[in-house]
Amino acid sequence: MSKPRLAVGSLLLATGLAASPLQADTLRLAIMGEPASLDPHKISGTWENDVVGDLFEGLVTEAADGDRIPGVAESWEVSEDGTVYTFSLRDDAEWSDGTPVTADDFVFAFRRILDPATAASYAYLLYPVKNAEAVYAGEADSDTLGIEALDERTLRITLERSTPYFLDQLAHYTAYPVPKHVVEQYGDDWSRPEHMVSNGAFMLEDWQSQTRIEAVRNPHFHDAEDVALDEVVYFPIEERNTALNRFRAGEIDIAREFPTQQYDWLQDNLPEAVRVAPYLGIYYYAFNTRDGHATSDPRVREALSLAVRREVITGRILGTGEEPAYHFVPPDVAHYDGAELDFADLDQEARLERARQLMQEAGYGPDNPLELQLRYNTSEDHRKVAIAVAAMWKPLGVEVELYNSEVAVHYADIRQGDFDVARAGWIGDYNDAQNFLSLLEGGVANNYGAYANPAFDELMDRAAGTQDLDARAELMAEAERLALDDHAVLPIYDYVSRNLVSPTLTGWEPNIEDIHRSRWIGFDD
Repeated sequence: MSKPRLAVGSLLLATGLAASPLQADTLRLAIMGEPASLDPHKISGTWENDVVGDLFEGLVTEAADGDRIPGVAESWEVSEDGTVYTFSLRDDAEWSDGTPVTADDFVFAFRRILDPATAASYAYLLYPVKNAEAVYAGEADSDTLGIEALDERTLRITLERSTPYFLDQLAHYTAYPVPKHVVEQYGDDWSRPEHMVSNGAFMLEDWQSQTRIEAVRNPHFHDAEDVALDEVVYFPIEERNTALNRFRAGEIDIAREFPTQQYDWLQDNLPEAVRVAPYLGIYYYAFNTRDGHATSDPRVREALSLAVRREVITGRILGTGEEPAYHFVPPDVAHYDGAELDFADLDQEARLERARQLMQEAGYGPDNPLELQLRYNTSEDHRKVAIAVAAMWKPLGVEVELYNSEVAVHYADIRQGDFDVARAGWIGDYNDAQNFLSLLEGGVANNYGAYANPAFDELMDRAAGTQDLDARAELMAEAERLALDDHAVLPIYDYVSRNLVSPTLTGWEPNIEDIHRSRWIGFDD
């Protein structure tokens, strides 16, 4: 039953948060941008995951602390060689229209996301499944995919080879089921509010583009009785200062990210609301290595990387705990000890001297400046970093045009190769080095710069076929070394998660993947 949020009013005022007229069972969440879609097969961003992860549930799902727990599957068995998974689905798993969720819904979903016609940019996450890559490439029929319904409640998935992180992958939205009976009826329109049927803790009620997305508790969810909230309203707000102001005004309960320049003020004025924690993510610039771009020259890429003063960016410009990155795979990834850029120990003067020499060898300098467009998606922090990097490149004779666009446009453009240098970030979908290094494999949609190195791909392929975890890690570290020596990308810093969370909330637990499903959240009575 809804209750007015009266008991918490004095606490909100004491912490600088204005009281709200909304009901205590409505969570108001500021996400970091407008979703491109709410179809699990048409998305690729963390901001979209915030919504879609509330609407859907996979075979495996996330607990409040990020640990993997049973989702639609109540149990599973794995063959001795680690290649065959047999899942038993819950008897009470239902879609939001009351239709049972069946093993066939998962078969349908896997075949759909791997259908080349779907053009799912994240389909490659399912490549461990037998024949998945061949199906996605159009070289094999979908019925050869290693997934089959043994009966309505039993699903078997066969892998190409043993994959240590496969259960983690199954919690990702690429492995969510989609309702076959609805998709077949409405086609791509199935995810519109008037048609969408989902199986998560919440179901879509309304979507007003660029304004708000409303979801209500799904009464058919198998754990609906333990879901505290009746409604979640998501506000797409790219400008972090705007989100902060609305949080302070009591208009939202959670702001996903806050502006770094406000960190000290927040620590002094809203310490109970500030949540900063280690995060499984890397902030980097992608270089366009396609023919016709100056950044296809590895000497230019190395020079640009040498000139970036990462410690200045993390310490002076951001200052919220980020660490300078001289690697592509973040630290503390499970069972992995990676490589570093070879200039990590050089002082800045030596780095600049080497950078100028490389630029001169490539034919650039003050008398023949290199003109580059640096693209970033709309954010005050991204803008500040871009301005700083442009200034750091200036001594090399580089003239930079800054270009920003909203997040969906930004990533759509850079996937098409429409950039010279572009801001990018990657948050781990699962705690494994492969999830980061796969971004640099040939033919991967999220390999924005089209970096291609057959030796790198061969090492990653060998790692994928290696069951010994130590040997596998060594192969991936060798691959990372190759990519760093090629300066395939320009790593800048390791992320921390930065959230503002109302002190009236319960169930929000920090975790390295910064995943917080609304099913675990409630208001402190």
